[in-house]
Amino acid sequence: MAEQQKQVVLEMTIAAPVETVWQALRQPDQMLNWFGWDADTLRDEIQVIFFDHARADEASKVLAFGEYEGIADRIELAAAPGGTALRVMRGGPAVGGDWSALYEDTWEGWITFFEQMRLLIERHPGEKRRTLFLSAQLPEGGTLPIEGLGLAPLKATPAGEAVTANLPVGDRVTGTVWHHSANQVGMTVPAWGDGLLVVTDKRPPNGGPHGGGSVLLTTFGLSDAAFAELEQGWTAWWEARNSKG
Repeated sequence: MAEQQKQVVLEMTIAAPVETVWQALRQPDQMLNWFGWDADTLRDEIQVIFFDHARADEASKVLAFGEYEGIADRIELAAAPGGTALRVMRGGPAVGGDWSALYEDTWEGWITFFEQMRLLIERHPGEKRRTLFLSAQLPEGGTLPIEGLGLAPLKATPAGEAVTANLPVGDRVTGTVWHHSANQVGMTVPAWGDGLLVVTDKRPPNGGPHGGGSVLLTTFGLSDAAFAELEQGWTAWWEARNSKG
């Protein structure tokens, strides 16, 4: 049998009991409000990923996913000071080095999704979100989205610290740093119903020949008109900066 190695993809503490977090992982109606983003296929994707191709251990509060290219992830929950410790572990053949670059998309995706889950559990239990997701590869000479939005300082700002950003989409948003990782930053935005802005850079070659990235806006309680205005402004800016014309 080939030697196996494990790496920690992420660790976080969620201010809620273990059973509350576990139910957020096992009830599809809750998962629709933290996993991924609004899409007609989202419920089916949740079924395939978290139920058809995952094994849940209710007693130990572990959710293990099937292998993909020899790599398998698992989510582990445990009681901890302040609530529940959530850890995502990655296991596979011991090939040396760091898998974070090789599997960057899923690595960063787990961070985004579980930060969304933490927001839902801690601040919006039972509420329904509305999201806007934009993703693209950059044209030659393009600027990665974190820098393009002027949010690079968030990487060095502690979580929970107040920040204000003058965004090139025409919004001036004030909120707090929610999280940051090697390739993404997140900040809460009270003006979006205490929502969340997550911006992710994708560097070459994973993000395309010139890199790329995404923005994910999570909102709560906005009117149809307010959300439409937000969507229109962000989409226009995103399409203009990523246009090859």
